[in-house]
Amino acid sequence: MHIVLAGGGSAGHISPALALAAALRRADPDVGLTFLGTEEGLEARLIPAAGHELAVIPRVPLPRELTPRLLTVPGRLAGAVRAAAGVISRVDADVVVGLGGYVAMPAYLAARRLRKPVVVHEQNARPGIANRFAARFVTSHVAVSFPGTPLRHAAFVGLPVRREITTLDRSALRAEARAAFGLDPDRPTLLVTGGSQGAVRLNQAVAGAAASLGAAGVQVLHATGAGHDIRPESPAGSPPYVVVPYIERMELAYAAADAVISRAGANTVTELAVVGLPAVFVPYPVGNGEQRFNAQPVVDAGGAVLVDDADLTPEWVGQHVVGLVTDAGRLAAMAKVAHDLVPADADDRLAELVRSVATSTHGNAGKEGL
Repeated sequence: MHIVLAGGGSAGHISPALALAAALRRADPDVGLTFLGTEEGLEARLIPAAGHELAVIPRVPLPRELTPRLLTVPGRLAGAVRAAAGVISRVDADVVVGLGGYVAMPAYLAARRLRKPVVVHEQNARPGIANRFAARFVTSHVAVSFPGTPLRHAAFVGLPVRREITTLDRSALRAEARAAFGLDPDRPTLLVTGGSQGAVRLNQAVAGAAASLGAAGVQVLHATGAGHDIRPESPAGSPPYVVVPYIERMELAYAAADAVISRAGANTVTELAVVGLPAVFVPYPVGNGEQRFNAQPVVDAGGAVLVDDADLTPEWVGQHVVGLVTDAGRLAAMAKVAHDLVPADADDRLAELVRSVATSTHGNAGKEGL
């Protein structure tokens, strides 16, 4: 059995693909796996580092709006489709799994040309253009990460996340985690993260509230993102305010924290819910609004708080976050709600779907291909 996984360009597409690959290998150590990606995306580093084969195809961004750039897409897309078809043919793939991103559309079109079956997985609560296209034709193998995602033929499976996250026991690891970051073992702890690139708004708002947080006894672990420099001003004797550019082991950060302020990418929302970590979500204000939709189910259930990017100020943090992080009862209630909302076995569930398609009769390939 050989499976081609197409999803790249950002960690939001790569992380679920890697979690799915791990689940497929657990089910069948001999399964063949090939990732489609680009030279420019994070996959160029992350996929080989995880020990998987990466086949590179041209990067073809799809404009979200009608612009003159749209006229250049067909020619570049044709080249990417040919490259994807070459990879799919070379490995004699049994199924192509599309997880969105720049390489998904060429993979879908190549699979259609070669009459290969396709499984579609959408990470965000608001689907991307490639998966919206594919879902028009794939009638029974469309999986989504959030209930209510407006994608044709969709079945709610959840978002695959790493086993280091789904098996995390925050309480058992808390002392070790706080010691690893130089934090006090007993103080209420706030984690701040804007992802690998950081978020200027989050950095400025929380750093500006350092004095208020410190006065309430709250310590902070703040991942600023590479290239971002902040200088929180806390009075002498305040609790620790630890600033790092990037956190390699997020499971340690989750274990150390009592609450988090973060963006609302699909991976972040799912991981925080799975580990039961109460969140203040600040959706990224640029794009098609998918981050707000990602966060909304957890917010509506009471497991998180939502604040607009423009409203996140040092004053807002002082007025709203300090009270949250120091309210153990409220945090416990939010943690339980969030944890119960999201399936922790989405990796195995999606792997089972992919394997069932791969082992089905080849006579169905034309029907379930694009």
